Amino acid sequence: MGPSSERTQMSNHSHVDRVLDCPMDETPGARELLEAAMQWHFSPETGSPFWLERAKKLDFDPRADVHTFDDLKLFPNVVNELREVRAEDLIPRGYGSFDDLYGVYESGGTTGAPKRVVCMNDWMERWLTFSQRKLDERGCPRNVNWLALMPDGPHIFGAALREGARRSGGILFTIDMDPRWVKKCIGEGRAEDAGRYAEHLVNQARHLLETQDVGVMITTPPLLERLAQDERLVELINRKVSLIQWGGAHMDADTRHLFRTEVFPGVQLQGAYGSTMILGGSLERVDTTGEDACVFDPLSPYISFSVIDPATGENVPYGERGQVVMNHISKGMLLPNNLERDTAVRMRPPEGQLGDSVAQVAPVASFDDAAVIEGVY
Repeated sequence: MGPSSERTQMSNHSHVDRVLDCPMDETPGARELLEAAMQWHFSPETGSPFWLERAKKLDFDPRADVHTFDDLKLFPNVVNELREVRAEDLIPRGYGSFDDLYGVYESGGTTGAPKRVVCMNDWMERWLTFSQRKLDERGCPRNVNWLALMPDGPHIFGAALREGARRSGGILFTIDMDPRWVKKCIGEGRAEDAGRYAEHLVNQARHLLETQDVGVMITTPPLLERLAQDERLVELINRKVSLIQWGGAHMDADTRHLFRTEVFPGVQLQGAYGSTMILGGSLERVDTTGEDACVFDPLSPYISFSVIDPATGENVPYGERGQVVMNHISKGMLLPNNLERDTAVRMRPPEGQLGDSVAQVAPVASFDDAAVIEGVY
């Protein structure tokens, strides 16, 4: 390699670093991010062992051929390969050490063995910065305690909640939850056991709500429905809690309306939608139309959605329901073109957003030849 080639290579890497490591309050252009990410993840010096090996089976060159959102369709959906891959092989070589690793996290195991992803420190910081900005936009109170009726352990949402509560100036209270046990009970026809476990979770929350100051509560729709059946808990929540954030499972429009207008009328209700496979999620859009819509805008261009007809792979028209495809493009992880187990109504995105926004999210009945069981998460 001559001096000119070496200078070009150094210049390319410098540009990639500037884009992928841009300040947390800045957002790169979509094309700029996509091209920088392709150079990073598929260069031998910086890419992960997983993607460098997987690239040998691709019939295109990501560094030469991926420039736009539509180009992400060139990638196969590789998420099922993440059930068995070594976590070390997912870490891009460009980081240089495990000191940059925030954690290894798993999917909920809804459609089989859990899939694993790595979350790097820089990505967690970027996601938390985005989430805090969205919480502030919705008037989420600061300097109050949070109660999370959500999974922790291998689930990334629990890790994010700990950081989110701390940055907001509050204490995080948690309950001990294993959502996979509930799904196992339901899958084996043991609905009574699943119900008893859900009641065990509610009882843990009851003690915390009775004895601690709680201003924000984060939970799942199935658990919120159980809490709403107890008059004492409804009274405690309405008296103490300012904001309820729900996520991890789906909530239909009628249930959401009932919670907002009759059960918890003085509490702000906010939805969250995401996936381990995108290392994060999005909060419900602030509704300025008065239509009581529940629309989710992703952290673009790092996270993007499209809503497609699974039979053709083409986008459905705006306002129509289709299956959700998710993409995660960042320095720490590359997971493009992942067909999720959700359907949603395709919504027009805000100006400048990559891909679609989504509304009225609901689960498919089956996925990868397995029944979809939500349980409590």
